[in-house]
Amino acid sequence: MSPRALLGLLAVCFAAACSTASPERVADAATTPLKDLNVVKAEIPPALQAARRAPYAVPADASCTGLRAEIKVLDELLGPDLDAPPTDKRESLLDRGQDAAGNAAVGAVQRTAEDVVPFRGWVRKLTGAERHSREVAAAISAGAIRRGFLKGLARAGQCA
Repeated sequence: MSPRALLGLLAVCFAAACSTASPERVADAATTPLKDLNVVKAEIPPALQAARRAPYAVPADASCTGLRAEIKVLDELLGPDLDAPPTDKRESLLDRGQDAAGNAAVGAVQRTAEDVVPFRGWVRKLTGAERHSREVAAAISAGAIRRGFLKGLARAGQCA
């Protein structure tokens, strides 16, 4: 595919994605080549870095208030846990259709942006982007483990 055709396709996909998806998701998909070149990196928050270093460390403030505060920080970073109560919000068919269209458009932008870098897998390895992606994934996993550990401490301490 010629560079001009690729840019045209990217522009069409980008316009479609912008109309149906969140700007953050579109920007994330569009910056894929910069991530592959290790120019743009996702910063690992301090709470996840600490969880990676010591996921089972008893916190300095092991009171119910201290445990709740640390769990809340991890919830904000990781999203709701498996035991979070379901929301009562029921999406309409129109909302679900818009979400599906947005996901398809963002996926098209993502795939097109990935095609910009030739030999993408090798480039990611050579630039260190692959290693950084693994570090981010490990920090997220450690954060989830830490949150479960803290919830277990809170339950054992009879915290509500």
